[in-house]
Amino acid sequence: MKLKPFNVGPVTLRSMPFWCVGNPLSDPFGEKILPPIDSLQVAEMLAWAAGERLIEATSFHDDDLVPWNPAQPNDDLDPSSTTFKKLTQIRKILRSAGLAINTATCSLHGSKIFRNGGLTNPDPKIRELARLKVERTLRIGHFFGARYFTYWVARDGFEVPVTVDWNRTFGWLAGALDHAVDYIKAHKLTNYKGATIEPKPNEPRGHMYLPTSGHAAGFICGRLKHPDFWGVNPELLQHESMALLNAVHTLGYLISINKLSFLHFGSQIKAQFDNDFPPLVGPEGLKETAQMFWLLRQTGWKGVVEFDCHMLRTEGDPLDGITCRKDFIRNCSRAVSMVLVLSERLEKISIRGLSETEADHRSIQAMCGLDSRKIDALTCKR
Repeated sequence: MKLKPFNVGPVTLRSMPFWCVGNPLSDPFGEKILPPIDSLQVAEMLAWAAGERLIEATSFHDDDLVPWNPAQPNDDLDPSSTTFKKLTQIRKILRSAGLAINTATCSLHGSKIFRNGGLTNPDPKIRELARLKVERTLRIGHFFGARYFTYWVARDGFEVPVTVDWNRTFGWLAGALDHAVDYIKAHKLTNYKGATIEPKPNEPRGHMYLPTSGHAAGFICGRLKHPDFWGVNPELLQHESMALLNAVHTLGYLISINKLSFLHFGSQIKAQFDNDFPPLVGPEGLKETAQMFWLLRQTGWKGVVEFDCHMLRTEGDPLDGITCRKDFIRNCSRAVSMVLVLSERLEKISIRGLSETEADHRSIQAMCGLDSRKIDALTCKR
């Protein structure tokens, strides 16, 4: 069975990844709120969401599905291994639900081995482990039929600039990403329609080597052997907002150079740590989010909108980790519906002849469904 595409406005599919649903809601200052759940349970919950018509796709980090043992880099190829058997079980659940697989991402942030980076680690032995882990992720993604391989910058970054080998670091990164594409081509992993870079300015490191979408796009076009195969999947509002950048600008730029592969979606307070709020949740960002989807409509872009967030810690129920997770999925899907309605309202306004201030006011009126006659009456009240 294959689910019917969502295909509303610019959104072709809504994707809820494993990492969002499985998140136990820990933070640097507090213990886990929710009891951890197994990847099979996450798969079943995603299948439930597909049956409720809340999502049409999912994604995963390799570590979301099965543990990684650096001493067994090819365990996924052994039909008798626990890894292979579990992957087979998960795939059966997802396929029965009709879920598409948007992207496979290699986790180069979870293990303490990669505390000083993965693909850019100054230790060649660690870089080799990272390379093997990427290859394993590519095979797992092929097993599930993932559309993209995603490189999230993870811990490829620094805190102390004078410790970085600036003459070689970006060469190591380019070589590793080129190798990923070469591996895809050599092993005929034809499920991959492309690969993406997901930039982030900081956290978990003080600085990342590819902090913004502009850095990622420049690196793709300036350093990689197969630039046409690579795109960018920005996480908005979160990652660009952490650097005080504007999401509408980011999307406009990426679309203009044909590098917006898909969109990671959530909410964020500007200049803070990575909030990863659910879409439209939090004290700011409503206007920017609505304008973001308005821009997608204006440019004619269509593609996957993938959630990259977690529920608020206050909404995690330690006694019922299943129901609150289902509520989270439903609320994320509802947020997409809300922002599609808001962006459609913006699309209908005319700003010809208006000043920038008047145009901004007009867009707010339209987005909020305000009665202009009532506003005028209040403005000129006698």
